[in-house]
Amino acid sequence: MSQQSRAQRRRDDRGISHGPPPRDPMRAIYLGFAVVVVLVFLGFGLFRWHETQRIAAIYATPTPLASLAPGAKPQPAPIQLVDGGTLGQKLFPDGDTSIGGRGLPVDGIRCESAAEPIVLHVHEHLALFVNGKQIAIPQYVGLVPNPNNPQSSCLYWIHTHDAEGIIHVESPHVRLFHLGDFFAIWGQPLRANDVAGFKGPVTVWLNGSRYTGNAKQIPLLSHQQIVIDVGKSLPPPLYVFPPGD
Repeated sequence: MSQQSRAQRRRDDRGISHGPPPRDPMRAIYLGFAVVVVLVFLGFGLFRWHETQRIAAIYATPTPLASLAPGAKPQPAPIQLVDGGTLGQKLFPDGDTSIGGRGLPVDGIRCESAAEPIVLHVHEHLALFVNGKQIAIPQYVGLVPNPNNPQSSCLYWIHTHDAEGIIHVESPHVRLFHLGDFFAIWGQPLRANDVAGFKGPVTVWLNGSRYTGNAKQIPLLSHQQIVIDVGKSLPPPLYVFPPGD
C-alpha cells in the first residue's frame, strides 16, 4: 500500500492520473452555439423556400375550370383583350370615386408619387355584367392626379391603365392582394347584393367556375379571370390577355 501510495503521489506530482480528464467548461457553450447556427440556417432555408412557393403561386397562370368540368358545354371563342381598349359600356367616370383612396393608404397599399423598384408585377381581368350587359371597368382607377403639379401625381400599387378591365398589380413588396383591395381603392361597394352601385342577386365566376365565397377575398393572381354578374346570370366568357401581359 505504501509503495502504491508513493507511486500514486509521484504520478500526481507529474500530473499523471488514471481518472477522467477534466471537462472543458466551454464545451456546453460551443455545442449551444453550433445548435443555434444550424437552426438559423434551417430557418432561413425554410423562409426562402416558403417565399419562393408564395411568389410562384402568385405568378402561376390558372387554368379555366369550366372547360374541364365533366359534361360542360363548349365555351365560345375566348375574347382577345387589347391594351388601351374599352370592353363594355362606359358608365363610370375615369379614376376613383370621392370615397376611394384619394392618395391615402388603403389596407397598407400606398399611392406612390415616385417610382419604386417593382418586385411583384401581375395582371388580372375583371368583367362586370348587369342583366347580361357588360359594363366597362373605368380606366385610371388607382391614379390620383395633382392638377397643380402633374409630376406629383401618385399611383396605387393596384390600378388600371385603360377600360379593358385589366387590373395591374405593381408592388415594391411581395404580398397577396385581393379583389376587395381594388374596390376599396376604386371607392365602390362589393357586396352580395351590390356591386359598384348595381343592386340585385350577384353571381361571381372565377376562371370560368362558380365562386361561392366572399368576393372581397378573391386573390389577385397572375391572369386570374373574374366575372361578376348582377341580376341575370349568364355563362361567363373567357378572355385572352394581350401578348406579353
